[in-house]
Amino acid sequence: ESIFAIKKELPKINSVISIIYKKLKKNPSSRLIYAGAGTSARIALQDAAELYPTFGWPKHRIDFMIAGGIEAIISSKEGAEDDVLTPKILAEKLNLSKSDILIGVAASGNTPFTKACLIEASKRNLLTIAISNNQKGSILKQADYNIILDTGYEIIAGSTRLKAATAQKICLNIISSMIMTKLGFVKNGLMTHFIAGNEKLKERKRNILKLL
Repeated sequence: ESIFAIKKELPKINSVISIIYKKLKKNPSSRLIYAGAGTSARIALQDAAELYPTFGWPKHRIDFMIAGGIEAIISSKEGAEDDVLTPKILAEKLNLSKSDILIGVAASGNTPFTKACLIEASKRNLLTIAISNNQKGSILKQADYNIILDTGYEIIAGSTRLKAATAQKICLNIISSMIMTKLGFVKNGLMTHFIAGNEKLKERKRNILKLL
């Protein structure tokens, strides 16, 4: 069902890729900012954290708005998703501007924290994207563009770390990989700008350079 949900939304996903690419290409200082709570935040952070080592995407062009802060990634803080006050503080701290892009991810589509992040981003004229696994999710009304990953009921009721999270990860993988490819960080299917931080990767980079 996760794959089916992705296939169904491919036209929207492709549109979002094109829109984000144009924004990042036009503005050298534009940042990709991910917002979420719980599992959705962990999925978003994982995708974003891999952009620097995989593509050489500058670290200063990635930021996060996470319910409960970075600590919530390791230790669950369920109540943090209801916090609608911190998003305004984070927006000011991150100095969100109209050149930035915010991607809000929520399985239920109704997470108060994520919704508040999108609202704050909209107030500052950011390009906003909402990704929800619920077609009636309220965050969909707060974003410029939305993607609905309708994965249906979970095998373990309420455990959105399963189908919903899998679909989110695939979706974000597609978006970020295609954007990085269009921006020139990939050539002929090869990661030309990845960070070679160990001997294995240094050897891989040497081999890739020989092929270019």
